[in-house]
Amino acid sequence: MKYSIAQNDGKKEVQHNGMPERVMYVCCPLCESANIGELTIGDCSKHPLYNPKINPKMHWKKCSDCLHVFTNGFFTEEICEIVFGNSHKNQVVGNQIEQSRAVSARMIEKVLPFASEGVWLDVGFGNASLLFTAQEFGFTPVGIDLRKENVHALRALNVESHCVDLSELKLNEACSVISMADVLEHMPFPKDGLVSANKLLAKGGVLLVSMPNTENIVWSSLTASNSNPYWGELEHYHNFSRTRLYQLLDEHGFKVMRYGISERYRVCMEVVAVKVRDIHQDLVGSGKY
Repeated sequence: MKYSIAQNDGKKEVQHNGMPERVMYVCCPLCESANIGELTIGDCSKHPLYNPKINPKMHWKKCSDCLHVFTNGFFTEEICEIVFGNSHKNQVVGNQIEQSRAVSARMIEKVLPFASEGVWLDVGFGNASLLFTAQEFGFTPVGIDLRKENVHALRALNVESHCVDLSELKLNEACSVISMADVLEHMPFPKDGLVSANKLLAKGGVLLVSMPNTENIVWSSLTASNSNPYWGELEHYHNFSRTRLYQLLDEHGFKVMRYGISERYRVCMEVVAVKVRDIHQDLVGSGKY
């Protein structure tokens, strides 16, 4: 059992149009506190992947203890099939890879002081620009994605690719780098993703993560003007602050080495961290995983 999903034993599902839509969080998915309350409601009906089978209202909650912000629940398998049955153009392998190459290179350059060769695993690789560019820099590219057509497309280009949950991935050698670019906020339980990344990385390996950052003036300004797109981001379950992300990385065996502004999407941060301790065996020994 994934160690953080145990908190959701006794879970309940909510329905929309007669279909099970979300599994409700019974407590904070990061700190497991039951001290959570309503924060705001967003509208996802204008999202490119929106389907009328999905409730257009997104209910956001906030944990009073760790201050994390998250949706009231995560999608059921039925809804996930609907959402992952389509892709943004920027999530299709090969789309605008020339235009993305320079941005990908700047991401890789932030990693180079800490790793310069070995396996680079990109989680949720999208158009695969980051992997193709990492290969140019001398890394061995490996991709993982939940969209089957993307996995097949990457394999056709002779790049190792997997369509499994990150927790189920097995590789022949430990990774030098794992990138989770705009990924953790998509995971119902981000702690499980970090446990898996820790397990797959070599000691001293690099974790590159990016996501929207709620802790800046631009986020506050967009929210105040009712124009913040992330309150209606269909595929997101979480809105992280820089502070909470740093805490979470530390809890899962990573030391943050640098902070930066992501060029991929609006109001996003980009953090480079290194693995300083193994946590998987500790969790197994404690019965939490």
